[in-house]
Amino acid sequence: MQTRGAPPPTHASTTNLAEILERVLDKGIVIAGDIKIDLLDIELLTIRLRLFISSVETAKKAGIDWWETDPALSSRAAHNALSDENKRLRERIEALEGDDTAEAHSGRELRHR
Repeated sequence: MQTRGAPPPTHASTTNLAEILERVLDKGIVIAGDIKIDLLDIELLTIRLRLFISSVETAKKAGIDWWETDPALSSRAAHNALSDENKRLRERIEALEGDDTAEAHSGRELRHR
């Protein structure tokens, strides 16, 4: 004789969204895909998509830290980029002024002869 009552307990693990997100950020997840558009066996366009989702710490462990050096994302990187550009421009100006000074000096020597 069977009795009706509560269904037998199941051991299915219930995972909420926060736990899934914590696992993904802790371990990281990579999603990769390619989109190709061909016309009559001629490749017109290829788009390669790579998505790496992780925490900042996990990304740094994987050697990924481009956001620290991208001037659009980091004020420190933007300042460094401007400083580097300023230095290159000053060196170029000095080189050009040096050429003008040398030409002027050689021109004066020719006139004195």
